[in-house]
Amino acid sequence: MNKKIDEIKNRAEGEIKNCADLKSLEDIKIKYLGRKGELNQILRSLGDLSLEEKKVIGPKAQSLRNELDVLIENKKNEFLSKKSRNSLDVTRPGKKIKIGHLHPLTIIENEIIDIFRSMSFSIIDGGPEVETEYYNFDALNIPKNHPAREMHDTFWLQDNQKQLTHDTKQLTESQRSKVKGQKLLLRTHTSPMQIRYMETHKPPFQIVVPGRVFRYEATDASHEINFNQIECLMVGKDVNLTNFKYIIQEFFTRLFKKKLEVRLRPSYFPFVEPGLEIDIQCVKCGGKGCNICKESGWLEIMGAGMVHPNVLKAGGYDPREYQGFAFGLGCERVAMLKYNIPDIRMFYSGDLKFINQF
Repeated sequence: MNKKIDEIKNRAEGEIKNCADLKSLEDIKIKYLGRKGELNQILRSLGDLSLEEKKVIGPKAQSLRNELDVLIENKKNEFLSKKSRNSLDVTRPGKKIKIGHLHPLTIIENEIIDIFRSMSFSIIDGGPEVETEYYNFDALNIPKNHPAREMHDTFWLQDNQKQLTHDTKQLTESQRSKVKGQKLLLRTHTSPMQIRYMETHKPPFQIVVPGRVFRYEATDASHEINFNQIECLMVGKDVNLTNFKYIIQEFFTRLFKKKLEVRLRPSYFPFVEPGLEIDIQCVKCGGKGCNICKESGWLEIMGAGMVHPNVLKAGGYDPREYQGFAFGLGCERVAMLKYNIPDIRMFYSGDLKFINQF
């Protein structure tokens, strides 16, 4: 029995070493280690041996079984590795690595900026998101008792002694005194940049200011606690509403890639006089009436107006010499109309199934 085990070992090792393919290797495994294999037959015959023989033959047969298992597995891995190398087609193009892409809000903001830049507007940094009460309200002619100052609209910061986040190096002592000790808040609009820019620049000029703003309100399909605005300001000696209407008509035509009618309606905003609500012809139905425009044919798109004399004074200008217009445009609102997005919350969901569509 001892000699038979040695003979099986020599034969099996040689056959495994010289095996040509996986099928032959499987046949060898069945021949020696299968249920009716040679080694199993020896293990089954242990019952016919004496106790002393069992102590010698049993461990030796089991040890050989383990050795052959390892040899067969190694040979199998060798075949698989060789097959993998041989099946590699080096002429095939490599897989394209996903590197991501721009968010739809970034896409629409870049498009808006490009349109205004083509009309000779300067693009100005959005300024600090943590603002003072002076720049956010006082300098924009918003009265102390105006509802916009209440907690239902504004995120006020508790630490009012915190060092101001805006750069005051270019401000005069008089201007610094206006903001010293001011209450801090998360800005509710990008309009504070009107005052900041006027304090350090002389007219004529035309600028657009992209930036993020914050409102304390319940979120739903059309409202979020933070969103993005594009502020526009044009100041000069002869700037008027005719200039304004031409610019926004041209802007919306380029943005939506078709001719759109624009409608100006009287409204009230503390920082402009006269104040206007701007409507555009419905981008879906072309003014015929649909569910998007609530059958009216028009879509309310933004607030605007001629800059209030008190705002010009706060910026250091003489309102008898200079005048201008301003408006604020919501990026989310424009993106929802252009891309037919039903819910503003989708922009901030982080859902790649939504983002990857753009």
